[in-house]
Amino acid sequence: MSFTVFHGPNWAATGTILEVAFFLKDKPGGEFLVFDDSTGRQIDLDTRGTTEELSGRYSEGAPVEPRGRGRPRLGVVAKEVTLLPRHWDWLSTQPGGASVALRKLVDQARRATGDRDRIRAAQEGAYRFISAMAGNLPGFEEASRALFAHDLRRFAELIAAWPQDIRDYAIQLAFSDRTPTA
Repeated sequence: MSFTVFHGPNWAATGTILEVAFFLKDKPGGEFLVFDDSTGRQIDLDTRGTTEELSGRYSEGAPVEPRGRGRPRLGVVAKEVTLLPRHWDWLSTQPGGASVALRKLVDQARRATGDRDRIRAAQEGAYRFISAMAGNLPGFEEASRALFAHDLRRFAELIAAWPQDIRDYAIQLAFSDRTPTA
């Protein structure tokens, strides 16, 4: 995963979470914003402490929250599902039981809607970013509409007056599957 740092409207750095944390280590707080390149979400990093503490906090092998009960090797997470009795009746007749049938149905749906889901996720990520960085800039509302219409040409036209780094990153987040056309 990569992360991008902005200092005001300007791109400052891109890298892993650890590289970004080291970059921000002795920078003044509040002047830098960090965005997850895969989701467009703004994140906060704790850059206090020594470089060893930062490494322990943000390295890939850093300990995560302890897992609860379940089947950790498979990554199984138990959550509640509410279905009508006829749905439970059908699931109970499926080979492998309800869990296997539900997993197969979810996988099938993901394959069928994969492209739409990726486009929607990219649009939502770009919207998170532009809301944080460009919400007060001219054309924001119209640009948002073009973004969700997946209209790269119109989106690029509407954000042309925005600071270049914000503009470039927004297009990258939203339309990484396409290249701008004139």
